[in-house]
Amino acid sequence: MDEVLHQVLPVAVFLVAITVTAEVAQLAGVFDVAAHGLARRARHRVVLLWLLFALLAVGCTIVLSLDTTAVLLTPVGLAVARQTGIAPMPFALTTLWIANTGSLLLPVSNLTNLLAVHRFEELGASHGDYVRTAALPAVTAIVATLVLVACLQRRALRGTYDVEPPPEPHDRVLLVVGAVVCLAIGPLFAAGLEPAAVALCSAAVLLAVALWRAPALVREVRPPWLMAGVFVLVSALLRLAQAEGLLDWVASLVGAGTGPLDLLHVSGSAALTANVVNNLPAYLVVEPATADDVRRLVATLVGVNAGALVTPWASLATLLWLQRCRSAGLEVPLLRLAGWGLLCATVCVTAATLAIR
Repeated sequence: MDEVLHQVLPVAVFLVAITVTAEVAQLAGVFDVAAHGLARRARHRVVLLWLLFALLAVGCTIVLSLDTTAVLLTPVGLAVARQTGIAPMPFALTTLWIANTGSLLLPVSNLTNLLAVHRFEELGASHGDYVRTAALPAVTAIVATLVLVACLQRRALRGTYDVEPPPEPHDRVLLVVGAVVCLAIGPLFAAGLEPAAVALCSAAVLLAVALWRAPALVREVRPPWLMAGVFVLVSALLRLAQAEGLLDWVASLVGAGTGPLDLLHVSGSAALTANVVNNLPAYLVVEPATADDVRRLVATLVGVNAGALVTPWASLATLLWLQRCRSAGLEVPLLRLAGWGLLCATVCVTAATLAIR
């Protein structure tokens, strides 16, 4: 139980704190202003606006995690598309896919990565070793995702737009502090500081400024207490099952070795498991059989992160994204989404796995 608490509790604390940070930043107008600024700088070209928005989604996912991108950036992208008269699907699809495939670079980009940090330390690998090993697969997955979106949505990305989004009123002090905090925590995470501590400090700063400048906004912040509690409970149950030997059969599923085909076996099995049960329990199930080598651990993360795109429940980010799309009036056919997701998952998981060094 002590091992479970040591590995899981900091992740749960990070989840709550980074969600509060992201929600206060969103209420302060950080993402809204950023997206509208992109629309004004895209020279009225649809493809350039999409590329700039994709870069914003990548940065948001890497620094603030995939769930933040799904929850906060989806409505911003759809609003910008609506206000400029552009088809919304390229922006919606980019947000969803980048939220998952772009969540490999830093430990804070995905809760699965934070769970893996504990195993990296046991293998004698530092935070820097994690980033170096994950960097090329992460970039490969992002590039492959954007190429796929560009191909699938090529017609919608043609042409220009005439209308620029109108400016939104925001409290300037809160907006500036929110932007500075969001820009600052990225380098702090990359430097290897304790993610939970950084997230707690950023949340405390933003909450303090919000209470000073706009106390009514604080009542709109919804920390994910239930999600964090369920996460800790499921993690504890899975660790108990592993201790009792109930999951020993997983080792035969993921195979052994660190050659290209061996790593593809690992990432493919992890992706399949994620689409059956969800990426977080999938990682916890597969991890013990792959915790003997850094490359096998990264292949596991590639599978559960970039591969969780086929079923709606494979990633919490997908469920959150669907809810935001429906709230904005965008109906997404699930069968078509699953077909596109299967294509993206296959391409990204294969390419990113082969990029592991």
